[in-house]
Amino acid sequence: MRNLIFAAALATASLFGATAQAEPIEAGKQYVELKNPVPVAQPGKIEVVELFWYGCPHCYEFEPTLNPWVEKLPDDVHFVRVPAMFGGPWDVHGQTYITLDLMRVESKVHKAIFDAMHERKQPLNTPEQIADFLAPLGVDKDAFLKTYESFAVKGQVEKARSLAKAYQITGVPTMVVNGKYRFDLGSAGGPEGALDVANQLIEKERAAR
Repeated sequence: MRNLIFAAALATASLFGATAQAEPIEAGKQYVELKNPVPVAQPGKIEVVELFWYGCPHCYEFEPTLNPWVEKLPDDVHFVRVPAMFGGPWDVHGQTYITLDLMRVESKVHKAIFDAMHERKQPLNTPEQIADFLAPLGVDKDAFLKTYESFAVKGQVEKARSLAKAYQITGVPTMVVNGKYRFDLGSAGGPEGALDVANQLIEKERAAR
């Protein structure tokens, strides 16, 4: 009998948890609707942007929740990471992300960079330190440093700065859906809450088509 009561209580708790998670969201509460929508990278798809910083502990903690969700996104949703750059190491790490993305190796070393900075507290604050760290992972040091200083990377850096300004972000991680709706883990109620907000806003945009 005790097991049956426990099972019933657990089922009820799960039901209420699912209901709470699916509670409709409101502008001004869980998210902010931007007054000036920002054009998306791939018109025709619903864009989800995560603004992040390699040095941000909350971004690191968000990764295990975010990544499986990204892998399961449907074909009509386009996910983009944009590095936030507020000066100092933010700029070095943001330019590093863009460099690795242009070299098409970012996905191979993304987790390793996060782990090194947050688990092992490894100093990765200069391009040279980062190049030395990446070399054993298969990223050519000279190619990395050359690409890091390239005009192509500098152009993407300015684009990332412009996006962050247009989104009016003040911290990370911040998410933006379809260039219209901005929210963070605080307003959304944590990592799982952020994905629930994202899912509902994706559905909102899909229904408006």
